[in-house]
Amino acid sequence: MPGFWDDQVKAQAQMRRLSRLRDEVNTWRDLSRRVADALDLLDLAESEADESMTDDLLAEVNAIEATLEKLEFQIRLSGEHDRDDALLSIHAGAGGTESQDWAEMLLRMYLRWAEANGYQTEILDLMPGEEAGLKSVTALIRGPWAYGYLKTERGVHRLVRLSPFDAAHRRHTSFALVEVMPDIEDDIEVNINPDDLRIDVYKSSGAGGQHVQKNATAIRITHEPTGVVVTCQNERSQAQNREMAMRILRGRLYDLARKKREEEQAQLKGEHVDAGWGNQIRSYVLHPYKMVKDHRTGYEVGNAEAVLDGRLNDFIEAYLRQTVGQD
Repeated sequence: MPGFWDDQVKAQAQMRRLSRLRDEVNTWRDLSRRVADALDLLDLAESEADESMTDDLLAEVNAIEATLEKLEFQIRLSGEHDRDDALLSIHAGAGGTESQDWAEMLLRMYLRWAEANGYQTEILDLMPGEEAGLKSVTALIRGPWAYGYLKTERGVHRLVRLSPFDAAHRRHTSFALVEVMPDIEDDIEVNINPDDLRIDVYKSSGAGGQHVQKNATAIRITHEPTGVVVTCQNERSQAQNREMAMRILRGRLYDLARKKREEEQAQLKGEHVDAGWGNQIRSYVLHPYKMVKDHRTGYEVGNAEAVLDGRLNDFIEAYLRQTVGQD
């Protein structure tokens, strides 16, 4: 196509979309080939009455069924950015060290989930707690359908446990807010006026050696019309931090627009929308019993340690099955 590469940003975005579509087509073609091979193996097993071949066939059929179920579920994700990478932010709630420790536990949970499901992760910005844990953190989760799956996690998460920071070892309740935005790399979906931005450069405060403290490479961008503030200090160059901060800003502005649209739709339906801290989406109870319960779906499990170790797929799928098709 003449002039396709004149706009490098748009051309690269189109090539990424083409690559994703090619991968999807190849996945379905590979599954079709496996089905054909399994049918051939079935005919051969029946003709030779070979029990060992039957065992192999059953194993392959089970694998095909698992793959097909996953692919069929992904088809039901129809959001505009469901296939994209995700920007995940965690903010500790009121409660000081307790909530900051809880924010770090949530980060570990999501990093474990990402690792188990083949996603790549990168910490973009991190503000450590004063004594332990994290005040806030933003991570990039790379891989197909990352946003489609992780968007189910946005909201307030509540932890109930015996405090490791309380000398009397009393039970405490902690809260943390999880935000999930799509990683929007260009301005096609979100238009940002440069005159609306205030950009500050400062020294990074995270770990990384003395050079991090000496060089002003961290970036803070304030979008003045909305008051949205984003930071990036992941120990790279100032230019790279600025580029990533803009991507985070686009994601946050997109999320603001989504929330506004949902609130308008809810008002038309006569529903009350409350984004308050008391409106938690999930509770993690470690004392006096162990349970993790999603308050939106009612789905719950007793193995809280497994959930905190990243076993989230059942919660994610339960929510998606309940909500897909309602938007």
